[in-house]
Amino acid sequence: MHEHHTPLDLVRERSPERPVALARPDAVATAARWFQDKFKGDVFYAVKANPSPWVIETLAANGVTSFDVASIPEIELVAAHAPGARMAFMHPVKSRAAISRAYREFGVKTFALDTHEELAKILEATGGARDLTLVVRLAVSAEGAAYTLSGKFGADTHEAPALLLAARRATEGRLGVSFHVGSQCMRPTAFQAAMAQASRAIVRAGVMVDIVDVGGGFPSVYPGMLPPDLGDYIDSIDRGFAEMVVHEETELWCEPGRALVAEASSILVKVELKKGDALYLNDGSYGSLFDAAHTKWPFPVKLYRGAETADDGEALEVEGALKPFRFYGPTCDSIDHMPGPFWLPEDVREGDYIEIGMLGAYGMAMNTRFNGFGDAETVVVSDAPMASMFGLAGRTIRLPREAAAEEERKVVRLSRPKGAAGKKRRRR
Repeated sequence: MHEHHTPLDLVRERSPERPVALARPDAVATAARWFQDKFKGDVFYAVKANPSPWVIETLAANGVTSFDVASIPEIELVAAHAPGARMAFMHPVKSRAAISRAYREFGVKTFALDTHEELAKILEATGGARDLTLVVRLAVSAEGAAYTLSGKFGADTHEAPALLLAARRATEGRLGVSFHVGSQCMRPTAFQAAMAQASRAIVRAGVMVDIVDVGGGFPSVYPGMLPPDLGDYIDSIDRGFAEMVVHEETELWCEPGRALVAEASSILVKVELKKGDALYLNDGSYGSLFDAAHTKWPFPVKLYRGAETADDGEALEVEGALKPFRFYGPTCDSIDHMPGPFWLPEDVREGDYIEIGMLGAYGMAMNTRFNGFGDAETVVVSDAPMASMFGLAGRTIRLPREAAAEEERKVVRLSRPKGAAGKKRRRR
């Protein structure tokens, strides 16, 4: 991949016609080291968040050598770019062929499940293997998450004890429990509450578990979404684990995706047309901007102008009075629309370039080739992300005054602990 110090340097050098994915490996490395240092257990990267080979390689080089995979292509990807890495097949529903290939060809022995039917399938597809690690996924509350992930997967309160007991009896290997509090979780205490639910299921089943997997949900920074410090999430998990009914050798796992890679990539797009407050771009919801369209996240933006359209013939980052814009992608589909608002200098013009930040998670991963678009080039840049949970940049994305009051009403506020804990915190 070509390297540039900043996106502006890329614009100065040439005028790209295709969207350009801007990769920041240093941001991945920093996040990987943070989780290795702070989380008191094993860190499995959720490959679905960003399956780019450079991400897999950077994580492995910085200590994250375990991967949460959901398909044979993801397994093949990890095997190719992180040889010898440990993999856990954590999709609760898998084909028999995928289970068999994962076990026999790639040595994967950890499988998630949330039904008796899936348990039987795993056992049959592996030929009744007795060396499996079976992880029962539980449905838990997703209060405080931007995306709830409990509707599709997870054994409920009534089903879980019998399934845990059946899984315990099915193998001479290890047994685990897992859950997911929801993507972009804004409440650290959600982890502790979910661990309490898991502990009750374990007690009712009358089994001991070897693994507690707290899943993902660790957040990143976006406009209007300022999460608590990541250390608060680790503290909540530590408290929850200490209160669980588990033995001294029980392992603690997590599966971060977004938190490891959100800061590590942005997309540089070109303005093809300006129509009032609508900007037509060469990338959109069928490319890297799925979340901007379908969940209406207003990602942070910067505006660059190349020498060809600059008044003085010098490429520059455009500043000035800001105005809210909405985006349209390059396809013929009218739902290829990102409402924003995206706050850009009001002087934006055709031929300008917009950097859309914090797209390292679920940006390029959602890319399609609909209508012949979506083919993005990747280059490496070494500047800081637009915001950071790890000290690489500020923890907030400033909004214009016009939007601040509205966004202030959306901020999730955490209540102060009551009693002695609250008094202790107030004295700090």
